Amino acid sequence: MKVLSAEFLTGAVSAKQYPPGKLPEFAFAGRSNVGKSSLIKSLLNRKKLVRTSSTPGKTQHINFFKINDRLMFTDLPGYGFAKVPASVQKKWKKMIEQYLLQRKSLTALIFIVDLRRDPTTLDMELKEWLEACDIRYILVATKADKLSTSERQKQTKKIKAAFFTDDKKEFVIYSSKNNTGRKELWSCLLKLAEERESVFPNKRIDNP
Repeated sequence: MKVLSAEFLTGAVSAKQYPPGKLPEFAFAGRSNVGKSSLIKSLLNRKKLVRTSSTPGKTQHINFFKINDRLMFTDLPGYGFAKVPASVQKKWKKMIEQYLLQRKSLTALIFIVDLRRDPTTLDMELKEWLEACDIRYILVATKADKLSTSERQKQTKKIKAAFFTDDKKEFVIYSSKNNTGRKELWSCLLKLAEERESVFPNKRIDNP
């Protein structure tokens, strides 16, 4: 699939502000500074779409993008940044949980971790919450270019051991710098989108 268009639709803080859910939708989530915005831009082959920042905690809304009139991407606020006040973190948590639990067009979450780091307590808490709520996710480990081959293998083994009990889960090693994993991740997204479209053919998926 060649991505020809990526249109920003809106930034939302509550369900009433979501755009209509007519298309298969993929949300992107991860710790602050995990490379989420760079990953989205790499996937879309665009230099300007999602603003990256040297300041973690920049994204404060759920940002919706329409891709080629076929898919929707949503950029969720990063979690786990200590300098964000506790009251703001609580507000973000409520906003994200409402979206993940109620957005009927959500097809899967792109769960982003840093390949260089061992999974954190927050990562594991999110994993357990997603699985308890039966929310499908694709695990993507970014910044692969910053590790040697042996280091990459070592960290891949650690992350798989923490997240998976079998090899049936979707897992992609990614580098936004050289687009390693781009083809594999697009393959996962399109496969899930096609599965959803076969279940809901030509059917509008409304907001909660």
